[in-house]
Amino acid sequence: MAPATRSRVPLSLILSYVLDWIIIALIAVAGALFTLTTPNHHPFSPTDPSIAYPYVVNEKVSTKTLVLVALVAPGIITALVCLIFAPGRLASRELPTSLIWRRKVWEWNTAWMGLGLALAAAFMITDGMKNLFGKPRPDLLARCDPDMANLQNYVVGGFGTATSGGLLVSWQICRQTNLSILNDGFASFPSGHSSFSWAGLTYLSLFLCSKFAIAIPYLLPSAYGSSTPRPIAGDRLSDSPLDHSKGPLQPTPPIPLSRIVRSQAAAPPTYLLVIAFIPIGAAIYISSTRWSDYFHHGFDIIFGSLMGFLLAWGSFRWYHAPIRRGAGWAWGPRSSEKAWAIGMGVQGYASESEWKRGDEDLENGVGRIDGRIGADGVEV
Repeated sequence: MAPATRSRVPLSLILSYVLDWIIIALIAVAGALFTLTTPNHHPFSPTDPSIAYPYVVNEKVSTKTLVLVALVAPGIITALVCLIFAPGRLASRELPTSLIWRRKVWEWNTAWMGLGLALAAAFMITDGMKNLFGKPRPDLLARCDPDMANLQNYVVGGFGTATSGGLLVSWQICRQTNLSILNDGFASFPSGHSSFSWAGLTYLSLFLCSKFAIAIPYLLPSAYGSSTPRPIAGDRLSDSPLDHSKGPLQPTPPIPLSRIVRSQAAAPPTYLLVIAFIPIGAAIYISSTRWSDYFHHGFDIIFGSLMGFLLAWGSFRWYHAPIRRGAGWAWGPRSSEKAWAIGMGVQGYASESEWKRGDEDLENGVGRIDGRIGADGVEV
């Protein structure tokens, strides 16, 4: 077989992905700028028990630990998986080393772009919403140290008296001199630890499920939309349409549909399922500490977790093929003529191009050592 065709990657395509990285970085920078902005200070009741919890100085999961677990660890793991396991066992040893490494680097690049997009978006959206809503934390009163002796000077609404409750006061009632501690007391919604951990760790879980084919077994779609599942090549019951064991030209007994169906898929090893969901367990633990440390209300944690989960899923699918049908691959690169934008009447950003043809050998298994994998990926 002739060697795979190789050509130089167009500069315009490289620059388009450089711009993608710049956009992801700018999203993260916007989130960092939000952290420097003074949040809105929502009026509160100095007798509200839901914001009267103690102020915990030594939190169970610090911001530094959060970054290590939700950003650094997924970054290292995804890079190692791409560099060690890509392009997979179907790749022929006869393929050029440069082609193998091009695929490794591409998978690495898309893995980090998806992770970066998920975390940057979670960071920006979370801190932006914190400033917009200015919701008091459960430990606000401990941070605030309200001046109860002059309560009436800070009343902005509500009904009742200082002793009966029901009055709403402004944040100026606080005697806290450390503005950083005080302003952070109005950053309860949504939970940043929850959104950031679920964004990074859910992405890692999806990535592992994709690369190691960890999914609920399902029936493969039949060729050209046929409603009858295609028998697996090599099945001894379907190798020949005729049975010669009892004389010439005896019809083969019909193959039960259940036999054909059950041979279409199998459950992955359970240990892989456990490994893939360890990141989810870590995200659950991080979120729970925001409740036990009195930093967030329950809704803040649930909302932040759900937001992080959705951002992780969207970012993963932005750069990766579906888990159950993508064979662990990221989407291929954009075509050079569609690297920047397409107008109406054009379908998608991918198209055939000369420099991409060599990659086909990696997906289709062309040149596999045992020679038993055909161009459609089915054993022959």
